[in-house]
Amino acid sequence: MAEATANGGGQHARHAGHAHEAPAAATHADVHQEHPIKLYLVVWAWLFILSTCSYLVDYFGLHGYLRWSLILIFMILKAGLIVAVFMHMAWERLALAYAIILPPILVLVFVTMMVLEADYTLFTRLAFFGAGP
Repeated sequence: MAEATANGGGQHARHAGHAHEAPAAATHADVHQEHPIKLYLVVWAWLFILSTCSYLVDYFGLHGYLRWSLILIFMILKAGLIVAVFMHMAWERLALAYAIILPPILVLVFVTMMVLEADYTLFTRLAFFGAGP
């Protein structure tokens, strides 16, 4: 190493023998994946269909849990399509997909647990303390 530095070679001289590998790495980094336009048109059509279904829920005048369940289902399906295709999550590594998708799912699980706990707390208060004045 001291001789390479003294002769002016240094790092560049040691990697000069591997110069034939650099263009292959550069071309690999420059290549990117392109998806067919048909995929985007199909996703756009599905988004249009799901949005139409979401508006039809309101148009037909559905009420209560059925209304909100359908609206939330359509909303989650549309968000999933957008994230999977337009944000290219369908082609990412599984670890990255879990890092982005898993936290909102866990938030929904914890919110559901809190709602059930709140109902249980209300039930026990009404059972022990009565309905009130």
